[in-house]
Amino acid sequence: HPWTNGQVERMNRTIKEATVQRYYYDRHDQLEAHLADLINAYNYARRLKTLKGLTPYEYICKCWTSQPERFKLNPLQQMPGLNS
Repeated sequence: HPWTNGQVERMNRTIKEATVQRYYYDRHDQLEAHLADLINAYNYARRLKTLKGLTPYEYICKCWTSQPERFKLNPLQQMPGLNS
């Protein structure tokens, strides 16, 4: 779908602005670590207006609670940390 392309491009721009345009990395693994932190902060901490104030993770869990048949994996078991 054309509209999803725009969403992907916007997210790519957000990631680029928060990483390589703002910081210098001596090694590739530094960029990888920063990207992992950025994605975790976005998915688990950033509340979005489009999701009615929920984080992306909270929204997915809400959807999973009401329609678990739409999911192959339980999102509660996908959180980084002790259960990964």
